[in-house]
Amino acid sequence: MPPESAASAAPRTGAAPEDAVPAGPGAGTQRTEARARAVRNRTLLVYASRLAVLVLVLGLWEWSARTGVIDPFNFSMPSKIWDQIRQWTMHGTPQGPLGEQIWYTLYEALYGWVIGVAGGVVLGIALGRIPFLSDVFGPYVKVLNAMPRIVLAPIFLIWFGLGPASKVASAVVLVFFPVFFNAFQGAREVDRNLVANARVLGASNRRVTLQVVIPAATSWIFTSLHVSFGFALIGAIVGEYIGATKGIGLLVSASQGTFNAAGVYAAMVILAVVALIAEGLLTYLEKRLFRWKPAQPGAER
Repeated sequence: MPPESAASAAPRTGAAPEDAVPAGPGAGTQRTEARARAVRNRTLLVYASRLAVLVLVLGLWEWSARTGVIDPFNFSMPSKIWDQIRQWTMHGTPQGPLGEQIWYTLYEALYGWVIGVAGGVVLGIALGRIPFLSDVFGPYVKVLNAMPRIVLAPIFLIWFGLGPASKVASAVVLVFFPVFFNAFQGAREVDRNLVANARVLGASNRRVTLQVVIPAATSWIFTSLHVSFGFALIGAIVGEYIGATKGIGLLVSASQGTFNAAGVYAAMVILAVVALIAEGLLTYLEKRLFRWKPAQPGAER
């Protein structure tokens, strides 16, 4: 081999491939920063895409109503819905201030949600832990769950009147069953080795339930809380729609009675905002309580 070829074939000292991963104490920090940038970029892309979809839908709706593609009397349009919300905010609704209507519905939903969650968790854990109670009450729970519970709202209205009690009762029956079945399944799915080890260490049934079963079932219970609060709002709204003196459901009913499509949609938008805020608070609380859990695969994508 010629000297020039041998020299060119020999590896050059100090030369590094351009695509080589940098080594050294700062390599890990650089990789962490790169992942963080990727996560931020993806988050921004997701939010920008959501905003673009919303703008596209609202713009298409507004254009269709203004050009006569859809009937603006029946379908209304985003600009009229915004004007209705602004009018309610500044001048109030026929039933009173808008904030009072929102608080009335939120109060009924929260009250019913708390009662339904408490009852569902207690009975779900009890029946999941005690087979005898499960065998006795299981068929009754299944029968009640099979009933169309939303039709109970008129019965509650007859029993409890136009006040908040009938709406709270409607919210309770809608919230109870999803929470109950998740708590029941969570109590049944507890690792038997954990229960056996606790008993070996001398734990009583009460301590096993409080210190092993309930913490293990908490993930199951929190899964149902996200869905159940939406059910609580539905129960309160349906009860108000059938008969009430205040609330967002009454706004929907009154707007429908006057053929005010913008009012119906405006009340729905307000309800959606309330539900999203509640969902965000539940998600934040869940993340705070379950910081010890490892991140799911793909969560940082």
